[in-house]
Amino acid sequence: MSFFGKLFGGKKEDEGPTTGEAIQKLRETEDMLLKKQDFLEKKIDEYMLLAKKNASKNKRVALQALKKKKRLEKNLQQIDGTLTTIEMQREALEGANTNTAVLNSMKNAAEALKTAHKDLDVDNVHDIMDDIAEQHDLANEISNAISNPVGFADDLDEEELEKELEELEQEGLEEDLLKVPGPTELPAVPTGAIAKPVKPTAKKVDDDDDMKELEAWAS
Repeated sequence: MSFFGKLFGGKKEDEGPTTGEAIQKLRETEDMLLKKQDFLEKKIDEYMLLAKKNASKNKRVALQALKKKKRLEKNLQQIDGTLTTIEMQREALEGANTNTAVLNSMKNAAEALKTAHKDLDVDNVHDIMDDIAEQHDLANEISNAISNPVGFADDLDEEELEKELEELEQEGLEEDLLKVPGPTELPAVPTGAIAKPVKPTAKKVDDDDDMKELEAWAS
C-alpha cells in the first residue's frame, strides 16, 4: 500500500471513503457548523438585549438571560475550535489529493518514457550519432571535391600567364603603330609652259553691261 493509502486509508473493498469523498463530507460539516454559529451569535445578541432591558426592572430575568448568553458563548467557542480543526483537515486532504494526482501523472509519464526507451540502448544511440557525424563529414568532402575545378587548371602558372598577356598587349600596340600613315612626298614641279589666263565668258561681259546700265539709270 502507498504512503498516501496508508495515511488516508487507501481504497480497499468497503474500507472507508476516498479522499475526495472525505473532503466533500468535511465541507458539508463545515457549512452546517457555520450556520449554527450564525444562529448562536444572533441568540447571544437577543439575550444580551434582554438582560439590558431588565437590568433595573427584573433582575431575575436579566440574570437568566446572562446565564444563557454565557452558555451560548461557550458553545460558540467550541464551534470555532471545531471549525478550525475541520478546516485544517480539509486543507490537508485537499493537499494530499493534489499530491496524489501529481504523483499519478508523474508515474504515468515515467511509464511512458520507459516504454519509449524500451528498445533504445545508450551505446546504440552513440553509435548512430557517430555514423551520422561520419556521413556528414563524407558529404562535405564529396561537395568540396565536386566544387573544385578538374583537369589542367590546377597546373597553370599565374606568372607565365601574366607574361604572355603582356606580350600580346605589346604586339597589339606595334600593329596599331604600323597602321598610322607616314609622311607623303612633295608634288613634282611642272615642266610645261604656264597656262594663260582664261578670258571672261560671255555671261561675265553681259553682267558688266547690266551693271553699267543700272548705274546710269540711278544717276
